Amino acid sequence: MTQALVIGGTRFVGRHTVAELRDHGYDVAICNRGEHDNPFADTAVEHVQGDRTDDGDLADAAHAVAPDVVIDCVAYYPRDVRAATRIFDDADAYVYVSSGAAYGEEAIPKREGETGLHDCTEEQATDDSKGSYGPRKAEGDRAIFAAAEDGVAASSVRPCNVYGPHDYTGRVDYWIERVANHDRVLVPGDGTNVWHRAYVEDVAAAIRTVAENGEPGEAYNVGDRRATTLDELVEMIATVLGESVEIVHAGSRELAAGDIDAGEFPLYRDYPHLLSTAKLSGLGWEATPPESALQATVDDYVESDRDGSEYGPDREAEARVLGVLDTLT
Repeated sequence: MTQALVIGGTRFVGRHTVAELRDHGYDVAICNRGEHDNPFADTAVEHVQGDRTDDGDLADAAHAVAPDVVIDCVAYYPRDVRAATRIFDDADAYVYVSSGAAYGEEAIPKREGETGLHDCTEEQATDDSKGSYGPRKAEGDRAIFAAAEDGVAASSVRPCNVYGPHDYTGRVDYWIERVANHDRVLVPGDGTNVWHRAYVEDVAAAIRTVAENGEPGEAYNVGDRRATTLDELVEMIATVLGESVEIVHAGSRELAAGDIDAGEFPLYRDYPHLLSTAKLSGLGWEATPPESALQATVDDYVESDRDGSEYGPDREAEARVLGVLDTLT
């Protein structure tokens, strides 16, 4: 049986990846600091405690588990990737979870090997700010390419905005909360904004697929096979919840009444962000229909104790915008 090591493995993408691997017959171990609840504590999943930023801890995990496959869900800095590809250089597959944010060039769609990646300065490579996230992920991808040239079976997956059960980011929670609790939902722009999303179980399946069939030195985009607009997201949430809502659009002038910037709304982006998934599909990967993925996402939210109201603009500010719009009609 193939032995897999998932670095991370208890929160969101890693949690689903562990489940995906187990469902496909892998023996699985996880390596993390143990700061979050372990959903696999009562299973056969081995837990190796360690800090992935400590090369000694990572080497100890390599020795303890002797993995055939390594999935790196929490490599946030280029040095993390360089260290891991050195420590696990004899693995049959090392898969780095990168991000669609690695792309620095705007194109529709963004394609692996064609669309330019972010540059990454020495300062950005060690910075932990949100603004350096894309450059850091891009430099991690370049570390993958370099390791593959040295004979390491290293590859990369690039998910766009990941959503689904156990999502702690609140990006989709915000919209679920608005639909669940308000008759009118404020949407920036004209509602046709597209910021490509990726269902978490599809991301986990992509990771396994790339580990099994991907080519060393290659990156693979991951996203819903059918991208949906922000309006369509709100409408699908309403359908799942059995709610009837009015979508109200607001431009920058109207949003100013509530001192709101359109960028404050989760999953809003001025320029469309769309990733081609043809390369990954060529490996046999298939995506879940958005309606089914969102059903599972909403069900998880309803059963959880999360409250998406803490994300995005304040509702009172939105109410001021709605009031202004009412005076214009």
